[in-house]
Amino acid sequence: MTFALGLTGSIGMGKSTTADLFAQAGCAVWDADAAVHRLYDEGGAAVRPITALFPQATVGGTVDRSVLKALIAEDPSALSKIEAIVHPLVQADRQRFRETTQSDVLVFDIPLLFETGGDAEMDAVACVHVAPAVQRDRVMARGTMSDEQFRQILAKQMPISEKLARSDYRIETDTLDHARSQVAEILADIRRRTEHA
Repeated sequence: MTFALGLTGSIGMGKSTTADLFAQAGCAVWDADAAVHRLYDEGGAAVRPITALFPQATVGGTVDRSVLKALIAEDPSALSKIEAIVHPLVQADRQRFRETTQSDVLVFDIPLLFETGGDAEMDAVACVHVAPAVQRDRVMARGTMSDEQFRQILAKQMPISEKLARSDYRIETDTLDHARSQVAEILADIRRRTEHA
């Protein structure tokens, strides 16, 4: 029996690092952001429909995410048009992974898992978290966004307290060793559960 574990959290909480820990522990990991990158790359399934809608958003046969961001900033209605194209393609990519990957635990790294209703497809959900001050420091250390942009992203995401309340497992990412030990405990629990299923 294959177990589907959703992995979520908010920006700067350590979700990508935690997904790597699950991969190191032998799980197959599907990454929603990586799927979007594949769809936007040359030959990707989203290139043609996005070009039809926003010709200025494609450069050299790929979708330019920075142009999309600028379009959405100018016209907020553009976001729902882009999502109407991308979300079904991402879902199809996730389904292909599910049908073709051999692993006892499949981990689905999805930042907006609860916001998009993806949790309904999972056997359980693990949410990564860390203190707000640490989260902010991590995001600012990347040097890719302003404080205002960080606040805007947080405002669009479900509060971490709600994500934690809705999750089956919680992973505090204060240190790598602590996160690794929690991942091991979660996998041991999942494997115990599936043995008796």
